[in-house]
Amino acid sequence: MCGIVGIWDFQNKIEKNVLEKMRNTLSHRGPDDVGLFIDQNNNIGFGHQRLSILDLSELGHQPMIDNNLVIVFNGEIYNFEEIKKELENRGYKFKSDSDTEVILKSYQEWGKKAVDKFRGMFAFAIFDKEKEKIILCRDRAGVKPLYYHFNNKLFIFASEIKAIVCHPRVKREINFNALSLFLQSGYISEPHSIFKDIYKLEPGYFLEIDKKKNIKKEKYWDVIDFYLKIREAKEEEQVIEELEKILIDSFKLRLVSDVPVGIFLSGGIDSSLVAALLAKNTNYPLKTFTIGFKEKEYDESQYARKVAHYLGTEHHEMVCTQKEALDIIPKLAEIYDEPFGDDSAIPTFLLSEFTKRHLKVSLSADGGDEIFCGYTRYQRVNRIFQTLNKIPLPILSLSKKTINSLTPEKISDIFSLIKKTPNLQNRIKKIENTLDKKNNLEETFRIINNYWLKDEINDLVIPDFSFPDTFFNDFKRTKNLEPMTQMQAIDFKTYLPSDILTKVDRATMANGLEGRDPLLDHKIIEYVAGLPLSFKYQNKDNKYILKKILYKYLPKELFQRPKMGFAVPTKLWFRDKLTVLLKEYLDPKKIEREKIFNKKVVEKELNLYFLGKTPNITRLWFLLMFQMWKEKWLS
Repeated sequence: MCGIVGIWDFQNKIEKNVLEKMRNTLSHRGPDDVGLFIDQNNNIGFGHQRLSILDLSELGHQPMIDNNLVIVFNGEIYNFEEIKKELENRGYKFKSDSDTEVILKSYQEWGKKAVDKFRGMFAFAIFDKEKEKIILCRDRAGVKPLYYHFNNKLFIFASEIKAIVCHPRVKREINFNALSLFLQSGYISEPHSIFKDIYKLEPGYFLEIDKKKNIKKEKYWDVIDFYLKIREAKEEEQVIEELEKILIDSFKLRLVSDVPVGIFLSGGIDSSLVAALLAKNTNYPLKTFTIGFKEKEYDESQYARKVAHYLGTEHHEMVCTQKEALDIIPKLAEIYDEPFGDDSAIPTFLLSEFTKRHLKVSLSADGGDEIFCGYTRYQRVNRIFQTLNKIPLPILSLSKKTINSLTPEKISDIFSLIKKTPNLQNRIKKIENTLDKKNNLEETFRIINNYWLKDEINDLVIPDFSFPDTFFNDFKRTKNLEPMTQMQAIDFKTYLPSDILTKVDRATMANGLEGRDPLLDHKIIEYVAGLPLSFKYQNKDNKYILKKILYKYLPKELFQRPKMGFAVPTKLWFRDKLTVLLKEYLDPKKIEREKIFNKKVVEKELNLYFLGKTPNITRLWFLLMFQMWKEKWLS
């Protein structure tokens, strides 16, 4: 696991001190070793920060050079030994025991098709001197990040945006189109970033640039292709047997390391499955790590403790306090480089920091909800979508007019009568917006899951902007699939890489900890995507087939409970000491002076909150995160 950076300057020679400064911004990602490669004939430079996990010797040093190829690589190829043997049988000789060298030799033998053999998480760049091009590649699920900048005179790539904006010729300007995405969902989907002219390479894509400045992207893998090939239903026992074998194989591969590996354990279905299958099918001494909260309604640590005790792991746990959260919040803009709205980044960072005291690698269980239909919102949106489609259009139109007639005062009156209904005003607004979306699952899904709706963002944001395209558009490709399957596929391409995996990558790497995701092995993804929905959701029971496997390893009472998610007591904390942050960063005079947000809209949202008339803190949290990001990166 590492940090990578590279420059192709079409105008000037590479300045070593600039490249070093850019590389050093990524020192947290790889504190064990540093490297530079500069080719002044081609004006190309690569930089690398190394976290030594495989082949701890100097032979694993990067940038790695082999004949006419130079590579910088971030990630792990878990099946590299298998590929290495195949290459050795073809006559290749190896100097190291690193997976980096295997990538280089694989590219020499198979070109870009080599990626089809890789099982792992990866973001790499290869400079092919003979073909005079740089090739970038990002893994299928998007576990490892890869950003790039191109302005016709300068091409830069890096593991994190901070390395790119460190270059003196890169302007720091807000991409207001991307801001609209952030306000909707709390993250910015590929290929966009908060900075103009800085982009995210999409998961499952190559990007090539040559000396003539021709730049092109090419997709090599797409989860939707496997959903579109749903197979005939098999017997349940056969699926359990086949899937269990794939899971065990994938999980064991994630133990490939020359340093100890631990497990993030929440006590939920996914992390319990990872721990249980490894405890039963390996002799590896398992260490598990969990985080809890003093606020009991948010605390899952007791469940993790019981699972760990049953499996006999060496268990470690910590409690996240309000003070620790306060200490982390000012660091979020530095860690994420973009405004990032998922407040579970706070405990994820603290858990990573805690785990790093014990080891350098930890497994997590991200992806289980997207792959196995775990989110309750799939069921909720499906119910709404099916209900809307049964109601005649004239009635829907009349209902929309009725809701439109409700003034904010009337909505507040309704809210005061139904105090126990969370976010009532926002929910009424969402109902209004979905009423004219009959037979439009894409918009229904977007509206139900968004925090600031499009018309609200139009009122909130002052500078000109538009709502850009993202992988949400892929709903069109999935139109013949069942609604819940469509939502799974889109979440896999948007929410998973842009929120969940971004959160974990930055939180772990900020602490020099490598995070691995066993459930995101593409063998698992492809197999499960091809199964009928009934194996994932049956009789109102999500993760159906996953639970069937877990029943063989753990008693049901240890994990069979309502889903909590990684919820954070932000709402409770804001009523206390975090209130001062809202008042400081969303001060009306400051908002008016900056001319980004409409002061009246922000004031209204704040007043509702401070008067206790709305419990929806997430919308304000997004504004706070943007303001803190702007102060860090644009001041």
